[in-house]
Amino acid sequence: MARVAVVTGGTRGIGAAISKALAAGGYKVAASYAGNDEAAAKFKAETGIGVYKWDVSSYDACVAGLKQVEADLGPVDVLVNNAGITKDGMFHKMTPEQWYGVINTNLNSLFNMTRPVWEGMRERKFGRVICISSVNGQKGQMGQVNYSAAKAGDIGFVKALAQEGARAGITVNAICPGYIATDMVKAISPDVLAKAILPQIPVGRLGEPEEIARAVVFLASDDAGFITGSTLSANGGQYMV
Repeated sequence: MARVAVVTGGTRGIGAAISKALAAGGYKVAASYAGNDEAAAKFKAETGIGVYKWDVSSYDACVAGLKQVEADLGPVDVLVNNAGITKDGMFHKMTPEQWYGVINTNLNSLFNMTRPVWEGMRERKFGRVICISSVNGQKGQMGQVNYSAAKAGDIGFVKALAQEGARAGITVNAICPGYIATDMVKAISPDVLAKAILPQIPVGRLGEPEEIARAVVFLASDDAGFITGSTLSANGGQYMV
């Protein structure tokens, strides 16, 4: 029977690529989204993947959303914590709204999403939790103290939870993308990309969302059962750890 996968932020950018790759791999996929109804409807029409709307920063909303997914598709076997936002600004000008907005969506969502499915994974002796962190959670980034703190927290979450899930057949891993050719990155001026960003990347190009998606598909597979608590850097050599 096909396994069930939930991808947060799964209708656009990297999340959309992950949802499509998992569906192509035979998973029953639920793609959650927060607010862009038009993009979600277009994604569903183009892919046939089910979309579900809830706020990952709310524990109660996650519980309700996951309950609906399980009613529609079955128990969740694979959880991809991909949803994230940015509210950039220099720290001396950063507002509480900028700080808590990013922490709640990018870090607290990992608890909100993973806790409701964790006991079921433990009972079934199988689970895959994959968290999409960031190169900036590894190296830090000026103007992104909130984002870097949250994404570094994602890595700590993975390292600790992996130890708890290991004997129950649950793996927990992180992927840290670098600059990926999403709409957000491609909106950066070509001059800035050419002069400030690409020179930092040894392979000389942006990554593709599908390259992150393929890494997720591998970590979700039975073949990756001996990999847990790991952080996979997918950044073209920009930052090596």
